[in-house]
Amino acid sequence: MSKAWGWLLSAWILALISTAGALFIGEVLGMTPCLLCWYQRILMFPLAIILGMAAFSEDRRGAVYALPLALGGAVLAGYHTALVAGWVPRWWIPCGTGPSCGDQSLAILGGVQLPWLSLAAFVAVVLLLLIYLRKTRS
Repeated sequence: MSKAWGWLLSAWILALISTAGALFIGEVLGMTPCLLCWYQRILMFPLAIILGMAAFSEDRRGAVYALPLALGGAVLAGYHTALVAGWVPRWWIPCGTGPSCGDQSLAILGGVQLPWLSLAAFVAVVLLLLIYLRKTRS
């Protein structure tokens, strides 16, 4: 086991916790995700699988494959965060029918909105993967 393995393991655990949290909010709490939340889930859920396989096989390629998903998720979550914060004009909201992407009804930990947590998770995964990839460079 390499010394850099802990960075990859940390990225996997973070993706796993994020995936479990999204499933809990949707399936247990019964909250229907908005369109942007669905897109973020589409990018986060495979990370839990890809990074798990990469961590336990110590395969550097898994981190390389996961990085574009994490970067895409960070961009989407950043846009969603800007939308909820009111930094993006209302006519830029991509949601149609269903829950509004701009009006989040669930805040946890004293007012932290879900898009902010998603942004933090994606950015943290990106940073962990970059550190891992840098430490395992040939």
